[in-house]
Amino acid sequence: MSRTLITAALPYVNSYIHLGHLAGAYLPADMYARFLRLSGREVLFVCGSDEHGVAITISAEKEKTTPQAIIDKYHPMNEQSFATFGMSFDIYSRTSLPTHHETAREFFLDWLEKGLLTEKEEPQFFDESANMFLPDRYVEGICPNCKKDGARGDQCDSCGATYEQTALIDPKSVISGKTPIVKSTKHWYFKMGEFQKPLEEYIESHANDWKENVLQQSRSWLKQGLNDRAATRDMNWGIKVPVEGADGKVIYVWFEAVLGYISATKHWAQSQGLGPDAWKEWWSAPKGEDRNYVAFLGKDNIVFHTLIFPMLLMSKGDMILPQYVPANEFLNFEGKKFSKSNNWGIFLRDYQRDFPGESNTDILRYALATNLPESKDSDFTWKDFQAKTNNELAAIPGNFINRVTQFLTKNFDGNVPNLEGKYADLPNQWHALIDWFNEKQWNSKEDMIAEIPASFSEIFNEHDLLMIASLHWGMQSTKQSYLGFRLRDAVMETMNIARSANKYFNDAEPWKSIKANPEEAAKTVYVCSQVLYALSIAFAPIIPHTAKNIAIACGQEPKTGDHSSIGLNYWNWIAQPVLECGQHIAQPPILFNKLEDSVIEEKIQSMEQAQKPAEELISIEDFKKVKLRTAKIIHAEAVPKSEKLVKLQVDLGDEQRQILAGIAKHYSPESLIGKTIVVVANLKPAKLMGMESQGMLLAANAEDGSLGLVIPEIDGIGLEVR
Repeated sequence: MSRTLITAALPYVNSYIHLGHLAGAYLPADMYARFLRLSGREVLFVCGSDEHGVAITISAEKEKTTPQAIIDKYHPMNEQSFATFGMSFDIYSRTSLPTHHETAREFFLDWLEKGLLTEKEEPQFFDESANMFLPDRYVEGICPNCKKDGARGDQCDSCGATYEQTALIDPKSVISGKTPIVKSTKHWYFKMGEFQKPLEEYIESHANDWKENVLQQSRSWLKQGLNDRAATRDMNWGIKVPVEGADGKVIYVWFEAVLGYISATKHWAQSQGLGPDAWKEWWSAPKGEDRNYVAFLGKDNIVFHTLIFPMLLMSKGDMILPQYVPANEFLNFEGKKFSKSNNWGIFLRDYQRDFPGESNTDILRYALATNLPESKDSDFTWKDFQAKTNNELAAIPGNFINRVTQFLTKNFDGNVPNLEGKYADLPNQWHALIDWFNEKQWNSKEDMIAEIPASFSEIFNEHDLLMIASLHWGMQSTKQSYLGFRLRDAVMETMNIARSANKYFNDAEPWKSIKANPEEAAKTVYVCSQVLYALSIAFAPIIPHTAKNIAIACGQEPKTGDHSSIGLNYWNWIAQPVLECGQHIAQPPILFNKLEDSVIEEKIQSMEQAQKPAEELISIEDFKKVKLRTAKIIHAEAVPKSEKLVKLQVDLGDEQRQILAGIAKHYSPESLIGKTIVVVANLKPAKLMGMESQGMLLAANAEDGSLGLVIPEIDGIGLEVR
């Protein structure tokens, strides 16, 4: 049986999903899952929320709530955002469910029984003021490896090194900011070293089919040697350690979160009403059966899926290991890393609020799919997003679909034309041509076209042959790109089919032949109709909502690679004619509305505004230090060689002062004499243009750029302004 298990990295639910997450793991996984289903392969696509660990408790503290409230807030929101985005998960589970807790405890007890866990007393940081042991993310300091500050208790984000938390230099508690003491505590350690050799063999067995970044990270860890690692932590939030004497301890997320893929599969089986062991059919690989497991993730999760999780699966002895781990690099936003703390990036839920509807969802999917960070970091910009929408989606497939359906409606009552005369046998000849294409492996589309037997030219002209060859070659090339995890290439090959379709319509010129040779025009539009429906399959993994609308317009049941697409290999036969003569094709609504410059400019301005530092608020005590008094201008004159400054002599009642004010463009010196103004009376003197200014007057800017003096309502000299 041909089966593929697909997992996408479990996202932490301490925040919302952003575009970097989508490009890193989730969109590639969904595209691949949809392609496999359209290719007739049985797929189980699982994911879910990672709801334990210190990241959750820290978020709870920041939001002044409980960890349970945090996960109950973010899980449903992210689940809904994923659904609206078109993620075709078979199950989106969560690690707070009883099924997951039971699964993690079962694994832990199995490790204990097999002697893979050992008890050790270990030194750990303890915050005396908070009266608690500090989990790894609750302590920060200087990395013992690269000496960068801000390293966490288990890992340095700067150099990627991992270590025991007590190796940190100058550690500080995240809770109190104080230096913690070192105190002894008991933990259960997993004997990772026992899996050093099997993991080395496993990694090297994929030396020729895994990405270089995946191999190098994995080899780097193995080169350092795998040592015993604590599989428990002193915390109250998480899965309780199921042994006596383990009060206040939970299973470390390194060892329980990845088991969420298994518990999610169990959750799926339960939701389908299947037997208690149905999940095992996906996690075992009987000899002679075609079964694969593909794990999609970002580069920050590589070793958890190439070493930690495989090690845990090996500990069971009869479970399938990831055959492919196509980890992506990072997607940046306008040249900088996504950052929640710096308010930089785009959350999916915000995009869906500002750009609602299925069409806008597909626009985002396409823009991200063309820019997946497969081999290096990539960058999402609003200008590129606009260009992908207007110059590609709207201008290529959108244009072809609109022209063909309009021409059909005008000239053939919206129906696939009947083929008569010399073209009556065209469908059979089309099938024969595809069979001929499939007889051998071709080095290029050009070679394939050059060797087409002359007999096919009796019914197809050069434009027809080029179109059918482009469709066949495009579907096959796209297939190979998907299977090789070159998803950006798959998107490009798919768009090339649409480009060929536009070229075919232009070159065949049916608007001319409809008058001079109606049979020729009918043949051209028949070919266009078949290509139109083929595009609904080709684009389905990328823009499934649009693909659905195209299929419906063609009077066909949509095949978008979701759960209803299981069974037939649509990919292999879609290059052949499918629609019957007389099949009605409706004109769909405009599939892609162009994005106006004003929309994009608004987004860019909003982005820039979000980066402006917030005004620093001062206390009332600070404000009380400023002494404001009324003063009368008794003399005013222009300052030589200055367009802005006016030199004023002002009377504060008990003294006179000289003030230089930048108001020359708004007031003439003579118009100022006699005015009562408000001045800052306790400002240190400053030198301007070589002259001393002994205070500052108050003025206000209007929206049109003009400036006006602040004039007190009570006319008097030396009054204190409160």
